[in-house]
Formats: sequence, C-alpha cells, structure tokens
Amino acid sequence: MSQQKETERRGDRLIQCVAADGMLRIVIVDGTELTRQARLLHALSRVATAALGRQLMMTAMMAADLKGENDKISTIIKGGGPAGSMICTGDASLSFKGSVTDGETELPPTPEGKLDVGGYVGRSGKLSVVTDLGLKEPYVGVCNLVSGEIAVDFAQYYAASLQRPALVYLGVRVDGATGDVRAAAGVFAEPLPGCPDDVIDRLQQKADGIAELSARLDGGETPEAFLARVFGEFAPEIVSAREPRYRCDCTRGRVERALIATGAEELGAMIAQDHGAEARCRFCGKTYNFTEEELEALLEAASIKQDEDER
Repeated sequence: MSQQKETERRGDRLIQCVAADGMLRIVIVDGTELTRQARLLHALSRVATAALGRQLMMTAMMAADLKGENDKISTIIKGGGPAGSMICTGDASLSFKGSVTDGETELPPTPEGKLDVGGYVGRSGKLSVVTDLGLKEPYVGVCNLVSGEIAVDFAQYYAASLQRPALVYLGVRVDGATGDVRAAAGVFAEPLPGCPDDVIDRLQQKADGIAELSARLDGGETPEAFLARVFGEFAPEIVSAREPRYRCDCTRGRVERALIATGAEELGAMIAQDHGAEARCRFCGKTYNFTEEELEALLEAASIKQDEDER
C-alpha cells in the first residue's frame, strides 16, 4: 500500500446490520488498522500477522454482541502449531488487544501461494471463548479446531457449541515485500430463528463474493459499498457503525496484583535470586520494573493474603 493511500484511509469500521426483513444478522469489520497495530507492537511475521489479525477481527465481531459497559470477551486458540498460544480480548467499547507466543516464525506459502495460517496455528487443538458478563462465573465455550485457518474454526464453534450456524469470513492481505498490512476484513452472517430456507440458500451463495472483501477494501471500496453490492438483495439496514481500536489497559497496579497472585514463595525467590523483577505486558510490550524494596512490599501483601486464604 502506498504512503499516500495509507494517509488517505479512514479508521476501521465495525458495522452491524439486520437484513431480509429481520431474518438475517450481518456484521462487517474493516480491521486494517487493528491488525496493523498488532503487527507493529509485536513485530509479527507475515503469517503471524494474518493469523492474529483474523482472530482479532473475529473477537471484535463477537464483542459487538456485548451489552454491559464492563462486559468482556476473550478468544483463545491453541492449535499445536508454531504459533503456540494465541489470545485476543476485547470489551463492549470495542477496545481490543491480542498476543501470540511465537510471532516471529515465518512459514513457506501454501501450494496455492497463500500464507500458511493453518500450518502456523496448527489443526489439532482447541478454540475457547470466554465471555465475562459480570456474573459469578464467566461463560466458557470450547470446540476442537478443524482447520487452523480460524474462520472455519469459528464457524464450527458457532455451529457445534452455540447451535447457531453462521457464515464466517476473515481475510488479511499482507505486502509480500514489506510485511505491511494492506487490508484486513471480516464478515459474520447468520440466519435468525424462523429464517426461510430460500433466504439461507441465497446467503450461502454469497460465499465467493464475501471472500473478496479484503481485496475490495485494498482496492478502495468501503465496507458500506461492499455491504450494498453483495447483500443488497436482502435490503440490509445498518443498526450501528463504530470504530474498533487496539488498546491495552495494562497498568502498574494490575502488574502488582498479578505479582502478588504468584504467591509469597515466588516473590521470595525473585528477591533472593534477582534482587528485583521486570514484567513485560504480553499485549503491548510495555515493561514494568520493580526494585528489591518494592518486591518486599508485595511479598508482605502476598503473605497477608495467603494467611487470610488459609483461615
């Protein structure tokens, strides 16, 4: 993507729609900047950029369902591939963050010349979705990975775990020379209860057209124009249009609480062996340093907590 095209491009968009007289729900996300920020923060390889970008965008489309101000959703993929563990989390304000254990590994392209996301993620693990609605316990849904390509795996999650068959597309276009994110986009479309079979059949026939979304955005088409062109026969009505953003909410206080949670024994070892500690946020890379004296204060807090827990 040229520098001029980058500067002219507007921010990301997440558009929610109802269509076919209320029988279809459609969500479209332009997550180009979201994916670009993840790539830059984590210095991701091309295949890692495509994988984490897809997961971030799917997490964003799922977060569009959240209602409460403090509601959160996390998606975790452990597929057994070089990626290791992939986690993305977001909230109702459409703020998202993501990380991957190994973001540096690069793989050869597939025989079709595409980024080998399935090989990078792996195909023998689990996809977990954790939804925290502020209740006593979060809702956790789990399903087996079926391809490692992420979009198919989330479609499987909706069908197997939620009994909600849906059409899912996720695409990230990466510049082969520079690794820059040219375009990233996703579509989630599901028939609602009572949807006529002929509408479902016509929706399924849209699969090839939907798969062109990231290429269309790369060529300058807007998500709104894509929606009208591909789904126009269903008379889609835009319910909301918002901007998802990459934003890490880590703070020194949260890191302190995490260190206390490791326990008195672990903190004592940090003091005795390292005389301090350095904690790095896995989502944004920010580093927090703690002196020996600061760790001793946390050790005291951890000891008090341990005593209270044992009473």
